[in-house]
Amino acid sequence: MRPFAIGVLVITTVLSAASGASAEVKVERVTYLNQPNCIRLSNDTVEVILTTAIGPRVIRYGFIGRDNLLGEVPDTSVKTALGEWKPWGGHRLWTAPEDMPRSYSPDNGPVEAIVTGATVRLVQPIEPQTGIVKEITVTLAETGTGVIVLHRLTNRSLWTVDVAPWALTIMNPGGTIVIPQEPYASHDDALLPVRSLTMWAYTDLSDPRWSLGPKYIRLSTDTARAGSQKIGAANKRGWAGYGRSGDLFVKRYDWQEGKTYPDHGVNTEAYTAGGFIELETLVPMATLPPGATATHQETWSLFRDVTLAGDDAALERALAPHLASLGLK
Repeated sequence: MRPFAIGVLVITTVLSAASGASAEVKVERVTYLNQPNCIRLSNDTVEVILTTAIGPRVIRYGFIGRDNLLGEVPDTSVKTALGEWKPWGGHRLWTAPEDMPRSYSPDNGPVEAIVTGATVRLVQPIEPQTGIVKEITVTLAETGTGVIVLHRLTNRSLWTVDVAPWALTIMNPGGTIVIPQEPYASHDDALLPVRSLTMWAYTDLSDPRWSLGPKYIRLSTDTARAGSQKIGAANKRGWAGYGRSGDLFVKRYDWQEGKTYPDHGVNTEAYTAGGFIELETLVPMATLPPGATATHQETWSLFRDVTLAGDDAALERALAPHLASLGLK
């Protein structure tokens, strides 16, 4: 093990047999979005960049030489009772259900980064206001586009807390979120409901940014429409996606039947306002006594030359081969 310090940032590189097994993944220190000491994981196909001066946060995921699929909003900020919270962009970890100011506890400081082969574990110091420690562990596959993103919330306070890990991915604007519907069945065959949808006070399903079809729910950005739109779904299909400029981002995650999810029982949420768009996933609520941890895993994939235009049938034809390659429908 070889630790070294960069200012108040501590990076630990673990040398083990796992490093040899990940020879196809390159690990570098780079500056990205004016953030120093970022960690770049890359193979021959994609790159993932993680911040260490702020976070924990994944700031870039994309094909090498092509646009970042993740959004970049370094100049945006929200004033809270706990200080200035900045979304920065990319992928982050929050605590659900959403609460002001708890969920907006600033994460503008450095994190510990532990590098083991193609895996980077980012650990935030204990949040002084909540007693929660947030961690994101990222592993890039040696080949292809696969990324495993493991989220952890650990209760380091002196009291029991009820929370759920909430993974939020800001997407590069100009694209469309896709949430699959449950398989169609006729009224003769299916008398009971198969999923729940959650709407917020500002949700307006007549807004043209929405497209609700029999197979998919879609949400697109429109910079001319600053008003917020959001929906939540009890998504049992195991995936949701985002398409932009011919690139398709798919995240996979589990549905846990019989468990209590936040926000009236949903594990998938889509939000937009102006050019801002976010694809969010959640796991069931957990009661964490001091020292306990809750986890949430997503698996990411990217695909090229995928067009998400047309009706649901056209969209299904475009998605089908890529979902099948992931063992999905």
